[in-house]
Amino acid sequence: MDGFGGPEVLRAVELPDPVPAEGEVIVRAEAVDTIHVETRIRAGLAEWFGIRPPYIPGGAAGGTVVSPGPWHGKRVVAAPGTRGTYAELVRAEVERLVPIPDGLSTREATALAHDGVTAMGILDGVGVRRGDRVLILAAAGGMGTLLVQLTKALGAHVTGAARGAQKLALVRSLGADAAVDYTAGGWTERVGPVDVLLDGAGGALGERAFELVAPGGRVSIHGAASGAFAAVAPRDGIAVRTIADVQFPAAELVRLAARAFAGTARPVIAREYPLAEAAEAHRAIEARAVAGKVLLIP
Repeated sequence: MDGFGGPEVLRAVELPDPVPAEGEVIVRAEAVDTIHVETRIRAGLAEWFGIRPPYIPGGAAGGTVVSPGPWHGKRVVAAPGTRGTYAELVRAEVERLVPIPDGLSTREATALAHDGVTAMGILDGVGVRRGDRVLILAAAGGMGTLLVQLTKALGAHVTGAARGAQKLALVRSLGADAAVDYTAGGWTERVGPVDVLLDGAGGALGERAFELVAPGGRVSIHGAASGAFAAVAPRDGIAVRTIADVQFPAAELVRLAARAFAGTARPVIAREYPLAEAAEAHRAIEARAVAGKVLLIP
């Protein structure tokens, strides 16, 4: 990318092969993770990330280490914090490498790189308990689909909020006890009070959902798919956690990723785009047209 702008600023170019520095390896990428925030950075909302053009987007990828050394030939994910992963060859710090276990495909592991780590961190912080009434916003997204599976496995009563029949059907298929369309009138009345709110949508939707949280409840405000994080005022002893609470150092990222890889929740990979069509992937993400995860394939 030579400048911020719409999806059209993403274009494929030929660059020299990267050379690893000490403590780094080269990964031949087989799949590249995408997350919503990358579309925001590309559009120019990068003040919190210290990113300025020209740059190569991307923050995680999965593949095989091709540089010499003890990691050579191993299947790995270069965990979040790795820069410039929209590429065939990715330079990654050894401290951010997560081995991919047998039984998990490279594409599945890549789809868990950001969302699996964040989901684990959210649930560790919020502390979902058996019998909790949990409402998940953006439940049909890459991370929402994981949170539905994980909270249900913890014994919670899970309601997933999404938009449209296809997404609602997906949420139900993942084990949610109920699925509601948040574009329908009166949806909050159908949900009723909840003990836990996991807000991956933000904005006015998140603010309306916050009104459903019972006194003493727990809330995670970690998503801004609507364009902004929900702005809520603390009340009734409700514990509120934000996206800042799930930013981790490399060692913790690797530990959480390994847990996600070993768990029972599986990512829903909705679409795969050739790397050269990254612009189309961004358009789909921004349109919120995808139920599940989007990957780029070099």
